[in-house]
Amino acid sequence: MATATVLVPHDVQTTLNYYVPLDGSEEAPYAYVEPTPGKLRSNVGSESYPVVIHDARAAAEELTLDKNGFQFVKWPSVETKFDDDARIKEQYYPEVEELLKTVAGAKRVFIFDHTIRRRKPGDTGEEGPNNRGPAERVHIDQTYQASVNRVKYHLPADADRLLKSRVRIINVWRPIENPVAHHPLAVSDWRTLDEKDLVPTRLIYPHREGGTYSVRYNPEHRWYYLADQSPEEVVLIKCYDSEEDRARLTPHTAFPDPTAPKDAPHRQSIEVRALVFDSE
Repeated sequence: MATATVLVPHDVQTTLNYYVPLDGSEEAPYAYVEPTPGKLRSNVGSESYPVVIHDARAAAEELTLDKNGFQFVKWPSVETKFDDDARIKEQYYPEVEELLKTVAGAKRVFIFDHTIRRRKPGDTGEEGPNNRGPAERVHIDQTYQASVNRVKYHLPADADRLLKSRVRIINVWRPIENPVAHHPLAVSDWRTLDEKDLVPTRLIYPHREGGTYSVRYNPEHRWYYLADQSPEEVVLIKCYDSEEDRARLTPHTAFPDPTAPKDAPHRQSIEVRALVFDSE
């Protein structure tokens, strides 16, 4: 008689880097996208706090965008290497649009960028668009106002109409080539977040200004990840929702997993960021 496989959750005791003010800085929190002469790249400090990251494998179907602010979905891709931007936009972007329409109920999707991270540990070269490592700081990609401004920036002709109905920003995060061992992605349950934890941080581009949220430590935060997440599995990360009666965003960060095999491949990932509309 066959027996069902029992999944044993692989929770991880680790540390996460939360926001603290940088010593001596009197300015509101900021970060420059590109180096600026005479200015610190950022005045956002961080401090490590011990946390437990819970393995979502056994409960993944219970975790949803509107309840928790994130969702794990199995959604294979025809793209596997993610080494050519033109091919990513031609082949992968349509897959992401279909995913968001199917799973998140979108009527219209506008993908505004993607980020690939495959920097190897110990790489001493300067980090840049083609040499990014995992983002090891608890954050949310957009403030509420920056999210509204993104609609106006990317879709100026339609913005007034689109902003009259529900608008979301959802990131789609996927491992590349190998299951994740080192520096998995952790997401925090919206229901355990206090609005006082959010620290608006100016994100200064050469030609405009956006905003992100840094996050203060709160022992009530409950964190999840998908153990051994494969390239066929994605995380949907809500960074903004104009509706206020459900999860509106979720803090997220990469984290060091001390239980990962030392010889496991280094982490590679792609994160696609999209404006998601319900009205058309």
